Amino acid sequence: MDLLAEYRRATMFFEAGDPTGAARLLEPIVAAEPGNSSVRQLLARAYFQSAQLSRAEEQLRELVDRDPSDHYAHHVLGRTLERLNRYSDALRHLRIAAAMHSTNDDYATALRRVESRVGGGR
Repeated sequence: MDLLAEYRRATMFFEAGDPTGAARLLEPIVAAEPGNSSVRQLLARAYFQSAQLSRAEEQLRELVDRDPSDHYAHHVLGRTLERLNRYSDALRHLRIAAAMHSTNDDYATALRRVESRVGGGR
């Protein structure tokens, strides 16, 4: 299997609005190259976009465990947990992402939204 060609195909599927198709192409690549964070991140995003939230959470937790300074993985993990109605769990990751990348409006907006759901983050 030409992994690079498959990754490019998966990226095209994702960008064309077919995250499920992208995920199908990305799963064997992650299995073949479990340490490839870029592929794992795209797979997590594909799962998130296709509402396969438990699968997205699994991939994102792996990314955060490998690189705790990955603010984007923290943000998407927080958003995933938010969509799963696990607001307290989401809050931790959204706070980390916002602290690491304080100029990102999307991070700040997501953090405020979840803080309001858990009573100001108490």
